[in-house]
This record gives sequence, C-alpha cells and structure tokens, in this order.
Amino acid sequence: MILRRRSREETPEEPPPAPAHPGLLLHPATPGSGAQPGEDGDGAPPRFTDGPADVLLRRLELTVRRRLDGLLQGDHLGLVPGSGSEAGDSRTYHPGDDVRRMDWPVTARTQVPHVRMTIADRELETWAVVDLSASLDFGTANCQKRDLAIAGLAAVGHLTVHGGNRLGAVVTTGERVDRYPAMPGRLAAERLLRSVVATPRASSGRRGDLAAALETLRRPERRRGLVVVISDFLGDSDWERPLRGLSARHELLAVEVVDPRELELPDVGLLTVVDPETGQTLEVPTGDAEFRARFAEGAAAQREQVAQALRRTGAGHLRLRTDRDWLMDVVRFVAERRRAGSGGASR
Repeated sequence: MILRRRSREETPEEPPPAPAHPGLLLHPATPGSGAQPGEDGDGAPPRFTDGPADVLLRRLELTVRRRLDGLLQGDHLGLVPGSGSEAGDSRTYHPGDDVRRMDWPVTARTQVPHVRMTIADRELETWAVVDLSASLDFGTANCQKRDLAIAGLAAVGHLTVHGGNRLGAVVTTGERVDRYPAMPGRLAAERLLRSVVATPRASSGRRGDLAAALETLRRPERRRGLVVVISDFLGDSDWERPLRGLSARHELLAVEVVDPRELELPDVGLLTVVDPETGQTLEVPTGDAEFRARFAEGAAAQREQVAQALRRTGAGHLRLRTDRDWLMDVVRFVAERRRAGSGGASR
C-alpha cells in the first residue's frame, strides 16, 4: 500500500530546494501542488513555522471571528432532558399541564389558555482530540495538515466557548499524549491553542495512536458533552471502537484533514515517497497514467472506508482540505447541520 506515503516531489531536470523536514512538501510552490510561487492561497490558515506563534494565533483568531461571528445564535441546549428556568415560547394549554406555568398575559390577549415553555440552558463541555502525529506534518497546497488541524481547533473553540461552556483537549503525537483540562472562557481557549501549537513534532518512524487518545476520554467517564476528533484518520482503523463507545454518552464530530496529493498524484516523473511514520521510502512512476488512476481509485476507496466507519459511530463528518477555503467549509457544514436539526457543534 502506498496510500500513506508522504513525499518530497522531484523533477529530474530541476530538483526543488530541500525542505526543512526531509521527505515532506511544505510550500505551495512545490511542483505538482497547483499553486504559483509567492501565492498564499485564499482562506488558508497561517503556517506556524513562518513566525512567532502568538502573532500567528492572533491573526488566526481575527480571521475566525470575522468569518464566523453571527453564524451561531443562542446558547447550547441541555443534553440531559428536563425543564429549565429560562422562558421560552408559549403554547396552548392541554389537560394535565402544570397550572403554575400558565402564561396569563398571552391567555388574556387570546382568550385561550396558554402555558409558558421553558428552556433547559446548561453549560456545554467540549473535548477536542487532536491528532498531531507525523502524518500531519505534510502539505502540498496552502499549508501543512498540522496547521489546518490547529485552525480547526480554533474554530471549534470559537463556536462552543460562550455562556460558561468549557473546552478541553487531548493531544497525541504517537510519542506522547497531553491532556488539557476543560476550562471556561476565551482566555482559557487561547492558552489551550498556544499549548497545542507548542507541542513538539513527532520524530520520524513513530506511528500515531489515535485510539489511545480516545480511550483517555472513556476512562474515567466525562460528563455528557461534545467530543470533536481532528485527524487525517490514516492507518489502522482501531479508533472506530473507542469512538463508538464515546457516542453512547457524547455527541461526536469528526474533522478529517486531507491534502490533495493523498487523493491523486500529479505527473512529475519518478517520485520519491516517504512514510513519515515508518521511515520507509519508495519510488513510484507518476508518469504512468494507469498507475495514477489506480492510486486515485485506491485513495477514494480508502476515504470512503473512513467515511463509512465514521457513519457507523454516529459522528458528524467535516472534511477540511489544505487546498480549499477551510472556513467556508466550516460555515457550510454548520449551516447544513442547523437546517437538518441534528445539532453538531451548534446543537
């Protein structure tokens, strides 16, 4: 299988300059990336290798606020059934309704008995499981997948942290698992983002372990809430079982991070392919049209398997690509979830 290989693309006549991370494509001007030199790409998150993390996080925060403010209105409704104290809409009185909830002003205006409904307004606890394994240190378009994963976490924080809601995270690299407790407020969310950006990159030849990170949320059990898993979901699908276990108690959202070169290969001649999680190298003839077609077919089948596994767990599925406007994809996803009435991050 070559679907999980990551590479530095080369042309025989004019090899590109060596990147900072051997075997990885980091810049948009790389041959076959579809971008032109000096082109940043619209809607791309900041590359956290390009400058101080605080400055780049501030730029990301301003972008997220400008694009997502006003997208979600109202507070999160309680996941546990029961009446609340906040006044809601009125409805016609039915025999058996609690007379203490009679809405006398509406009753007087309409001459028909009405009762006042209440809204169960409880704080939401959101846990983000962020996969920063070596396979995320790769990108051929506007950014690395790691940058896009961090941007996705920033969007989740912006959409959920309000009204006393709390945000926590479990970050896995394959070498280590860092857990940050769920804390309320924007300042706590910003501290969390800075800590995630500062997470050391996994060394080459070390496999990620998303399943182990998910298990840390199952034992001990957390209060009911929202679990957001941000990963490329490559490799073994041993994450499906713990994710299905989490769905029994929590609402799930899976954010899949994808690079276009993982779906199809350009015609760049002989391509050196490197798997960052095993260190194995392979040379593939991308000039062969039949080979490129087989690769695209296999990649599409692999992504469909991931999508089916996520559907079996009951998770919402949001796909973010390094060559697309990721914030527009978030906006479309949330809008569709709201129209469908299924909740997602905006339940």
